[in-house]
Amino acid sequence: MSEGSRGVVVCHGGLAAALVAAVEQITGLTGGLVPVSNTDCDRDILERRIADAIGGEPAVVFVDMPSGSCLFAALHRFRDDPSVRVVTGVNLAMLIDFVFHDTEAPAEAAARAVATGERAIRVP
Repeated sequence: MSEGSRGVVVCHGGLAAALVAAVEQITGLTGGLVPVSNTDCDRDILERRIADAIGGEPAVVFVDMPSGSCLFAALHRFRDDPSVRVVTGVNLAMLIDFVFHDTEAPAEAAARAVATGERAIRVP
């Protein structure tokens, strides 16, 4: 039995809250993701916000961009923590998939999310 993973969505401005709200509306599942914004904070405060959202649990941290304050804060604090995986380039498809597979350990949940997110990006 896997220990499962908490999902934390870290984005600029109100994007994290909007993504989490959209996932909850589409799936009907609430509480599976925790939004964190970088609004009105420096890296130390953002790191604390992320740590509080993780709450000492195994987690996958979904970050909006592959660079910038959200990623730097997550990696600075959790790069060497084996119970936390950071995924950049968050999209709605990967978050929806994550909430249906949140019993997976962080490494497996992160790999699954990346694969789902990549499959969702295309030119129709």
